Amino acid sequence: MATLELANIVKTFDRTKVLHGIDLAVSHGEFVVFVGPSGCGKSTLLRVIAGLETPSAGDIRIDGQVVNDIGAAQRGCAMVFQSYALYPHMSVYDNMAFGLENLQVPRPQIQAKVQDAARLLRLEDLLQRKPTQLSGGQRQRVAIGRAIVRDPRLFLFDEPLSNLDAELRVSMRAELRELHARLGATMVYVTHDQVEAMTLADKIVVLRAGRVEQIGAPLELYNRPCNTFVAGFIGSPRMNFLPAGLVAGHAAAPALPAGSHTIGVRPEHAQAATDGPVRLTVTQVEQLGASSVLRGTVGVDTPFELVAPGQTMLRPGDTVALGLPALHLHCFDANGQRL
Repeated sequence: MATLELANIVKTFDRTKVLHGIDLAVSHGEFVVFVGPSGCGKSTLLRVIAGLETPSAGDIRIDGQVVNDIGAAQRGCAMVFQSYALYPHMSVYDNMAFGLENLQVPRPQIQAKVQDAARLLRLEDLLQRKPTQLSGGQRQRVAIGRAIVRDPRLFLFDEPLSNLDAELRVSMRAELRELHARLGATMVYVTHDQVEAMTLADKIVVLRAGRVEQIGAPLELYNRPCNTFVAGFIGSPRMNFLPAGLVAGHAAAPALPAGSHTIGVRPEHAQAATDGPVRLTVTQVEQLGASSVLRGTVGVDTPFELVAPGQTMLRPGDTVALGLPALHLHCFDANGQRL
């Protein structure tokens, strides 16, 4: 296990700045997830931590030691890539042992480490197979096993599940969470999938355009997003946003300033109601069995989604009144910041 501190990390490629002063503290044994849209800088930040990129400014500390000038191989980090990066001509055993052999670790020690990792990842019966004989999930477990045998201080994952199908991603998320609990290791994980972030992380770092928007526990970001970007990114389906004008001193919102604001409500918190203040014109219906997703518009053309429990008889073209429970409403100012 290790601690990780980033202090004012800046990264510039030619004249393009892609990281703008990132500050972050990761505790021993913490599972931290970087999440954000494509191009937000999350993979670049991970590569800076790993030593595969050099920061243009700022300090990286692992266990309190500044490692800016320490090479990737000496930092004690093990990285698991999206593409698995396995040697196709080598067996599973040889893929996992290769890095240790290059470090001239004694053979009995290599065998013990590989066997321990194989047991942990349920790969004992696959050690003599080649990567082409494995499923995608098995290949990813081999890539993780190759990292485990190195006893790293930090595990770094760069979108490791994005090549897997939906069902396999769900099972691999559970396996990664169990692996983290068993190893007690410090892990930093990059994804664009906010469901992965919510289910895996102890702490989420939301990035946009090379800047940190918010850092917090998954439910903290879900319940109290700091701005409309985080509110719209965390949660599936995304939060609905409704334009609203508040009158000074109005009894419904006495503590909020007057002016034009945005009211946010999550699809699962809106409710069909016979006398609700908002009317939804349905354009799409998704019947999921246990729940139904209604998509449509409110007002003139504001898009809105409703997740209703159970099954529905509503069809495209129908209109339904909506209740918006005050307990679950979020208010943002004209700049998108939480009020």
